[in-house]
Amino acid sequence: MDKDKLSQMSADPAVQAMIPKAKEEGIESLWDRLEQQLPNCGFGDLGLCCRNCLQGPCRIDPFKQGAQRGICGADADTIVARNLVRAIAAGTAAHSGHAKHLAHILYKSAKGELKDYPVKDADKLNAVAARLGVELEGKSTEEIALEVGRLALEEFSEKESPNLWAATTVTQGRVETFSKLGVVPGGIDSAISDMMHRTHYGCDADPINLILAGVKCALADYSGCHMGTDLSDILFGTPQPVFSEANMGVLKENAVNIALHGHNPALSDIIVQVSKEMQEEAKAAGAEGGINLVGICCTGNEVLMRHGVPPVTHSISQEMAVVTGVLDAIVVDYQCILPSLANLQECYHTRLITTMPNAKISGAEHMELDEENAKECAKDIIRAAIKAFGKRNPDRINIPQDKASVVAGFSTETIVGALKAVDSEDPLKPLIDNIVNGNIQGVCLFAGCNNAKVPQDYNFVTVAKELAKNNVLILATGCGAGSLARHGLLNPQATLDYAGDGLKAVLTAVGEAAGLNGPLPLILHMGSCVDNSRAVDVAVAVANKLGVDMDKLPVVASAPEATAEKAISIGTWAVAGGLPTHVGVVPPVMGSPIVVDVLTDKARGLFGGYFIVETDPYKAVDKLLGAIQERRKGLGL
Repeated sequence: MDKDKLSQMSADPAVQAMIPKAKEEGIESLWDRLEQQLPNCGFGDLGLCCRNCLQGPCRIDPFKQGAQRGICGADADTIVARNLVRAIAAGTAAHSGHAKHLAHILYKSAKGELKDYPVKDADKLNAVAARLGVELEGKSTEEIALEVGRLALEEFSEKESPNLWAATTVTQGRVETFSKLGVVPGGIDSAISDMMHRTHYGCDADPINLILAGVKCALADYSGCHMGTDLSDILFGTPQPVFSEANMGVLKENAVNIALHGHNPALSDIIVQVSKEMQEEAKAAGAEGGINLVGICCTGNEVLMRHGVPPVTHSISQEMAVVTGVLDAIVVDYQCILPSLANLQECYHTRLITTMPNAKISGAEHMELDEENAKECAKDIIRAAIKAFGKRNPDRINIPQDKASVVAGFSTETIVGALKAVDSEDPLKPLIDNIVNGNIQGVCLFAGCNNAKVPQDYNFVTVAKELAKNNVLILATGCGAGSLARHGLLNPQATLDYAGDGLKAVLTAVGEAAGLNGPLPLILHMGSCVDNSRAVDVAVAVANKLGVDMDKLPVVASAPEATAEKAISIGTWAVAGGLPTHVGVVPPVMGSPIVVDVLTDKARGLFGGYFIVETDPYKAVDKLLGAIQERRKGLGL
């Protein structure tokens, strides 16, 4: 396969090395399936098809003149809006389901029912409890955890009061804006249920009303994200800086390689803990290197941030990790797991092990997590991987040696701690001062997955380098952070290579003050996709310090290769939060002029944030920089 063709699939040299190997061995990859699906359905691309009842499916022809309607009478604007907000509901269900799982674990742990899940960060527990209005005086850690767990579970139920995790973590100006527009969420599950109800046959047919309801649901998604981050930190520890590596070169031929994949650390964190006790079992089975844990997607981000477990790959290239021939097991929880991984078991020795009741895959083996015996479950899974090690075919082993150094672990607390090293009395002052003097022009949060329609990582890397050159401070989460990690942009050397002079000076000063003997990384890895809430915490703290609302800050967001419905819900609450938000893949809304106008223009008048849809990464940079400069001008900078 020629290099140009490979570069159109992925910008990652390790993935490029694996794609021809997969073809040679008769392995069908995600890119093969993409090609089989072309051309994509034009109606679907525009969002103009509806199958919400049994009379259709209906399609609105974008080339036909005159008003058109589906069988029930829904027009193009209604169909597109309904499809959009249903995607928001699905994204909200995914993120909040993650949070609910952890809330149950915290609550049961506090009751003494889950011995393997003690509170790891009591300080974070106390901080969250105080924010939620819990009285701390005279209470034990277990009593406080029980109260926080109870409040967390109540956030999912029917309630008239505002959702605590949403209402207590944004600026007062945002609360007032959300209240005025009627988009303050109550119970998270209620918001999702309402969205499914109003998009049912014969219900809400007003596209504006649907979109505002979608915003309300997206803010419930924000609540779920923030809760997921808070509870993970409480149960597994708040991330601190860790040094690691990324890409397929982290796999070891002489070790039992186990990939931890999905989004929830409830099992993966336990596997990391238990693996330290089982190294000798692996060596006794012939694996001289013991057990080598690696990460994929956001579960990989969770264990990278807390334990330094190296990520092997992310998102659409997860199949390629199997093609190396040395991955003995992939242990998955839920979300973003390709069902095709099960098919690879027919060709390789790799064992795909599902662990959650809501994410079984035909052809995989299921070893369900029992939280009451989590460590024993983890041991059984590791032993299954050790057994698979002995079934490798040495003739099929091919490990690309590509890997890059990574510094991760930049929780909100870590960032504030690093700034405290510069100004212990007023840690936000160095950040604000450097935004004011122009050393930092603005801040951009990178989020989202890869998308097979885009050369993997190309948009992420291009936009990030161009923004850094223009002195924009970059934060990253999810598979976007993984993309940037594998291309060597999450380390101090990248700061020296790519940062503009102002940004370089700031990152160097803060890094040296914090004792790193050099600059901070060019891009600060803040965690998994639920951890977008960490970036919001930083922005809210700066806004409160300046006495302005978030829609005035020179802060933007970018999902250059967005894929999942979760990205739609995240992008929607980012816009509601006041941020200009770039999407590098055209969403399925172009069939409705009204919906497009609301998302890209009218939203600005309502929330201050708006969507920037731009597939060309260089043009996207120009638009993001333009938004930043407009905000700076508004602040008199």
